[in-house]
Amino acid sequence: MLRCTTFWTILKKPLLCSMVFAGLLSPAGSASAEDWPSWLGPRRDCSSQSNFNGWKGPLSQAWKIPVGEGHSSPIVENGKVYLHTKVKDSDSEAVQAFDATSGKLIWNTTYPRGAFSSVFGLGPRGTPATTANHIFTFGVTGILSCLDKTDGKILWQVDTLKEFKAANLFFGTSCSPLIVGDKVVVQVGGKASALVAFDQKDGKVAWQTKTMDDKSSYSSPILWGTGPETERKILALTQQGLASISAKDGNMAWRFPLVDKLNESSTTPIRMGNTVVASSVTFGSVGLQVDDEGNTQKQLWKNGDLTCYFATPVAISKDHVLMVTGGILPPPQASLHCVEASTGKILWTKKKVGKYHASLIRGANGKVLMLEDGGDLVLMEPNSNAYTEIARSKVCGHTWAHPAVANDKVFLRDDNSLICVNLAK
Repeated sequence: MLRCTTFWTILKKPLLCSMVFAGLLSPAGSASAEDWPSWLGPRRDCSSQSNFNGWKGPLSQAWKIPVGEGHSSPIVENGKVYLHTKVKDSDSEAVQAFDATSGKLIWNTTYPRGAFSSVFGLGPRGTPATTANHIFTFGVTGILSCLDKTDGKILWQVDTLKEFKAANLFFGTSCSPLIVGDKVVVQVGGKASALVAFDQKDGKVAWQTKTMDDKSSYSSPILWGTGPETERKILALTQQGLASISAKDGNMAWRFPLVDKLNESSTTPIRMGNTVVASSVTFGSVGLQVDDEGNTQKQLWKNGDLTCYFATPVAISKDHVLMVTGGILPPPQASLHCVEASTGKILWTKKKVGKYHASLIRGANGKVLMLEDGGDLVLMEPNSNAYTEIARSKVCGHTWAHPAVANDKVFLRDDNSLICVNLAK
């Protein structure tokens, strides 16, 4: 059932779901070739088609290279790793492409940005997204860029905060671009522009949320529904709440008032069948029942103790979800919980899985990788009864970036380096 869960969070129709599940039951060699082309992976839900197996002793590094500052996560596609960073001693950002096998730099593109300061780093937070020919990045000062994947040439840029007269966030713009058909969508947070869709070919505005003046949060949106992308809904957690927005024209269907007292909503909403789970660090978490088309919602539960900071939860079955919570009061401590998806009830808790953060990825065989912010990579056998750790290895230094998994390798960044770790033993 855990293996079936890999796509259960996306597909609901039994026939279509069974076709996908048949593919997941094929030999692991074919499944492990899946790329990681955007924030939280190909399905934007922290899941991988790779089978995660245990290991003994420390995991080996395939390569490690120094890179610029940032919390933006690496992405992997067609044998290349893409990374968004800050240029050292400069008000500039860089987008880089590396060979996934060797770590060799393929191209490096830099561009200027406005001055930015923050107590938690000066680099980009949003993770890039790719299409067949392009890569899209969203910088910490709100510059949306489209680059050619072959050589890194900048094709167009939009200074979204300037264009829509929006204020930057305290820790900087952090939304990871969402690809929807021939458009790219980001949170902007200006008047009548809570979300904006841009045409991929030229950066012109395709639509904006004209009825929404919501300020931006640190969260990234997801798609809801199973039809053509442009006919689906976009679920976005803004400063004013979780909203369902038409991917076709930007019209809002509904908004649930999930308001964080510190304006620090950072997690990505996740789907579990017709339930969406959303969270912030002061509000706690909520489960909403949403219809197939995303037109209506009904609150199922709220749990004020599930205060997810910036770790996105991951479903481990149709009934259970793993959630990492944290807090802003000292001493900082992140805890891992197994939660009943239908009620929000905490079934068990593992404390001290990090200071503020730990990233989660579910494999095709149901096992879960957790990267603690201190640099330990942990393999778990998830179940609803107890925390079960299979293996652990120190793989990097301090990190808040989410790792990527492709071809039996984990690609991750810490405060100073981009690292490739071999999972296969």
